[in-house]
This record gives sequence, structure tokens and C-alpha cells, in this order.
Amino acid sequence: MARALAEARMDAVFSYAGRTAAPVAQPLPMRVGGFGGVAGLVDYLRIERISHVIDATHPFAAQMSRHAVQACAQAGVALVALQRPEWVAGPGDDWRAVPDVAGAVAALPAAGARVFLAIGKLHVADFAVKPGNHYLLRLVDPPGALPLPDCAVEIARGPFDLAGDLALLRAHGIGVVVAKNAGGAGALAKLEAARALGLPVVMIARPEVPDRPVVAEVAEVLRWLRR
Repeated sequence: MARALAEARMDAVFSYAGRTAAPVAQPLPMRVGGFGGVAGLVDYLRIERISHVIDATHPFAAQMSRHAVQACAQAGVALVALQRPEWVAGPGDDWRAVPDVAGAVAALPAAGARVFLAIGKLHVADFAVKPGNHYLLRLVDPPGALPLPDCAVEIARGPFDLAGDLALLRAHGIGVVVAKNAGGAGALAKLEAARALGLPVVMIARPEVPDRPVVAEVAEVLRWLRR
């Protein structure tokens, strides 16, 4: 999306949440950090004279999406969400659908499982109530101290491929994968690897956000902007 806006020579700014230490550079002016809730975002939109907002956040960044809907409504700013479609289980998949992180914790045994916890670092502490499992984490940045007594950490940035994820799961003797239904191709390989190895996947559903226009392709956003 950022490349397309830059190539179209549109006056745009790219906003990062600031959760990673070294975010990928973008071909647009960048800002990093929160806005201070809905009121802060309304102030930013008005001060910067923003006319259109593209919510291209991760599908699980629900608070930011909720704030964007409220702030744009208050400021009279047009909003569209660019959101990749959800993953859908296919032949050979063994998915156990859960509504949220708490459901994923409940779906795991109390002890003895070897879990690929492919959910980022934000909710790792939720799984500390089941310390008898071994957890493999794959993170963009080194995490520092972790609340899990038996865990391993791989530092890597996607996109990932099937061969690499097969090797990762085999090397760690993984027996179950826990994933958020983020969609897209960049992290799909872990699900393909789980299918190939016959492993169950505990799949966390996306959180609900208020109704807003949603499109799946960059070209659709550009058409929306031009209209």
C-alpha cells in the first residue's frame, strides 16, 4: 500500500504502532507510536488536515481499528480498511477453532505438549498458567525475560516458506501449532507445514471491530481514493 501511494505521488503518511525495534523502512514519511486514544487521534486528524484514513493494521490490532472508526466519524474523515481475507481450513487440515487467546490456552493440555506458539509476543504471558508444556516462539525482536519456564525462541522476520517451517517444527519436535487467523501469504507456511506433518492447529478467530468499508486489494483502495 505504501509503495502504491508513493508511486501515485499522493500526500500520505505511514503510521507504525512502534511494537518492533527496527520497523521496515517505507517510501513515505513515517510516524511511530500511539495517538493517545480516540481523542488524540481526532486531534491528529484535524491538525494534520487528514482527508482519508486507510486502516491497514494487523487483523488482531482491534483497538486501533475501533479507535479509527470512532475518530474518523467524529472528525468527518473518510475511512477504509485494507484487510487480507481470513485463512480457511482445507483438506488435510486439523484445525480447532477458538474465539480468543483464552480459548487457545484452554485448548492445550496442562502439561506434556510441545507447542509452536505462533502468536507474537503480546499474549505470551497468558500461557504461563500451563507451564508444563514446552513452547516455541518466533519473534521479530529478542524478547528479554519470558514468563514461560520451558521455551525456545527463534528470532526471524517473515515471509516464511514451507521448507523452513517444516524444518523448524521437526527440529523442535512440535506437536501442536497455535496461530491467529491473520490471513495473507507471509505466515501461511506454518499451516502448510502443520498439514504436511499431520499436526493439529489451534486457530484463534479474529476479534470483532465496528462496521466499516473493507477491501482486500491495494488497487481497490486506490480506486476508493480517486473516487
